[in-house]
Amino acid sequence: MSYLHVLNGDATLTLFKQSGLPGDVVICREMMCEGKAKYTKDLITFFESRAKHLEFQYGIDKQTYHIHVMQELEKIDHFGPTADEIILWFEYDLFCQINMLFILHYIISRLEIIPPISIVDLPHHRQAEDLPGLFEKRVKLQSEDLTMAADVWDAWCLDTPVVLETISKLSTGNLVHIPAALQAHLKRFPDITTGLSIIENYFLLRLMLGNYRWYDLYMLFWGELEIYGFSNFQLDILINRMVRSGVIEEQDQMLKITSLGREILGEEENYLDYISMEHRWLGGVRLANTPWRWDSSIEGLVAIII
Repeated sequence: MSYLHVLNGDATLTLFKQSGLPGDVVICREMMCEGKAKYTKDLITFFESRAKHLEFQYGIDKQTYHIHVMQELEKIDHFGPTADEIILWFEYDLFCQINMLFILHYIISRLEIIPPISIVDLPHHRQAEDLPGLFEKRVKLQSEDLTMAADVWDAWCLDTPVVLETISKLSTGNLVHIPAALQAHLKRFPDITTGLSIIENYFLLRLMLGNYRWYDLYMLFWGELEIYGFSNFQLDILINRMVRSGVIEEQDQMLKITSLGREILGEEENYLDYISMEHRWLGGVRLANTPWRWDSSIEGLVAIII
């Protein structure tokens, strides 16, 4: 059997090599849950838009993106047509699940003949010796699963989150973690009262209890909101935005909440009055233009007049 394994990030590669599993390997080095995802069926157009946005908003050089992301994914074009099976190794969190959807979109878009595709339900904590057993328990995707994946990816790139909210309440076949990941994603929309995303709200609530070093705060986040699977890079960007907006300040390498942060938590002020959303995107939704807000009282999105 000829296998093509798609791993989410380089961290899994070392364990995979130690596992002794046969097959070619492709590394997905994207973070599709972060930033703009243009709605288009043309992958070249998509990557051009994505690279431009990541360079402007996140400081990721276009050439670096081309070499480390696009050229790596092009291995799917080379190995995919001759593979007897493509196996996707992704965890249950939002970061991994959206990357997995994109990889499925890439395979469907690029390969004329699609070999059988399986997914490994990869736990967050694992050792190299665990991988062969996980490989044996992989789940083969059916045609309806591929259709669902394509529909969810399209919905991710739309300029409205309404379709994603609908999908988050449905059964998604063998893509069992998609609903929970989408529900976590929707809570990233600004709160209807405070303007805070669930992650910004979490950080302020934690800092209400005391000051923290950056990494210690991240460790708490990773333990309590593991569903997001965010990297240091993403959290650094978010915290820096909060510092610039004046809701958090840093003193002697310690983060602390400001009086403005306390007022926002107390619903006396709104976070959106103090931070620019001009180039902020959640998938295909440009936050500066969207009327959609998260309402925790109904656990759903509502539209406001803007």
